[in-house]
Amino acid sequence: MKELANLTYKEEVELLKDEENFEELGDKRYLHHEDVEARLYWAFCRPSGSSREQIMDPEPIVSIMAFNHSRLGALERFKLLHPDLLKSANLRKKISNRSRMLFRDLTDNDFRELNLVLDIAPEFLNMAVDQLINGRKWNDTPADLIEATKFIQRSHEYWSTDYWSALFAKLEQIEDYEADEIKKFLVTVKDKKQFIDRKILHYFQEETKKWLDECELHTLQKKSIERVARELG
Repeated sequence: MKELANLTYKEEVELLKDEENFEELGDKRYLHHEDVEARLYWAFCRPSGSSREQIMDPEPIVSIMAFNHSRLGALERFKLLHPDLLKSANLRKKISNRSRMLFRDLTDNDFRELNLVLDIAPEFLNMAVDQLINGRKWNDTPADLIEATKFIQRSHEYWSTDYWSALFAKLEQIEDYEADEIKKFLVTVKDKKQFIDRKILHYFQEETKKWLDECELHTLQKKSIERVARELG
């Protein structure tokens, strides 16, 4: 390997790229470098994304760079993030674009990790609500009802027509269920209804009414399903 002395960090890294163990060499040279600029540049260009150690860097600017360039999941990143970042509105702005992408994914899943991240970083609640309402949805994973309830309770100041429409759209969609499926689902909801927000319970009562109005079941079967739905209230 060529001598790296008297080169800029960018020039050094360019030379290291020719080595088979490029990332390993870079980690040894820059992860704990005394110069913040060296650690900052390595957080930017580390081939497999910034590491846990880089997100935990004692210098906030390095932590910011590493957070933005890491491939770790949202929860892991926020756990490792420099604590000063969450306290400062100006510093939070520097991770806002990446955070928006992370919250888009969190609100597109079952809300378990979403709530864990918000436990760590409640300052991003408004972003979570925005992504619930406006973020593009890529998968059909429904929100866990208890986790959705936790989210509802913590975000009450953001309740609106758009909020509830987006929230209900994240719940289990029962319109295509068969009779045995919908009854089984309603029984499951009933068994844990004390942990579920009343608006969610009412939503499923209304969705069940729509389902019953459109189905051609025998009257006794309908009444059996209606009875379970009433017990959600």
